Amino acid sequence: MTEPTPRTAPADGPLLVHTADDLRRALADAGRVALVPTMGALHEGHRSLMRLARAQADTVVVSVFVNPLQFGPNEDFDRYPRTLDTDTAVCAEEGVDVVFAPSVNTMYPSEQMVTVQAGPMGERLEGASRPGFFTGVLTVVSKLLHLVGPDVAVFGRKDAQQLAVVRRMVTDLNLPVEIVGAPTLRDPDGLATSSRNAYLDEDERASALALSRALNAGREAAAGGPDAVRAAARAVLDEAAKAAPPVELDYLALVDPATFADVPAGHAGEAVLAVAARVGTTRLIDNVSVRLPHD
Repeated sequence: MTEPTPRTAPADGPLLVHTADDLRRALADAGRVALVPTMGALHEGHRSLMRLARAQADTVVVSVFVNPLQFGPNEDFDRYPRTLDTDTAVCAEEGVDVVFAPSVNTMYPSEQMVTVQAGPMGERLEGASRPGFFTGVLTVVSKLLHLVGPDVAVFGRKDAQQLAVVRRMVTDLNLPVEIVGAPTLRDPDGLATSSRNAYLDEDERASALALSRALNAGREAAAGGPDAVRAAARAVLDEAAKAAPPVELDYLALVDPATFADVPAGHAGEAVLAVAARVGTTRLIDNVSVRLPHD
């Protein structure tokens, strides 16, 4: 692979484009391109993705698009933060070259009749809790990959199941792009960095810290096998359910990272311990990698 040419932030900030034609013109002679797909409301976690992208490409594109196709009827599409000016400033600080901020009409010029399905892998955990979610994710990601044509696309490992289904889509559809997973960034108190953290008040945030505590407890119990991992994590979450405000568990699962199916009792090797819960009106997800030893 040709090494990317070192670049600094564009002197006047990233080029902001809204249409497919303008994007195509912006990327003419762009060299090796890295895409960071986002829904905006950019935070330190997104910055870490941009830095990883910058290390691997000549040109970094950040997409900012709140995708209606991945929100259910009772989810937070309308209140999801839309902060394009601030997001563009963040991109400028991180040396991003192009910000692609399409309208809904640009991404979905007519009713979307053809979609990308995730198959059985997308029907578990997040897919079971949020029917249609991964169809929305894969459909918009496939569109962004087609429009941008990147050599590399960077996704955060906090959304581990999303990363896994995107990788499977790229493999199954022979898409010419490398998918890179970036480590989960955490706030100083241990909460996984997320745009939705802004919805939490002080008491809700204190309760939400049980998610990372549960995951750490599970990982520390790995020597005892899958059942011990699940039990240790659940014990923390059972206590958190009594807190004020309570942590309302959606799911806790120890799964195979390739399929997101539950690992069996004798499983050894890599696994993902994943959790989703609601605190107040805010739904949060988190996960950690767990290495289960051989007997």
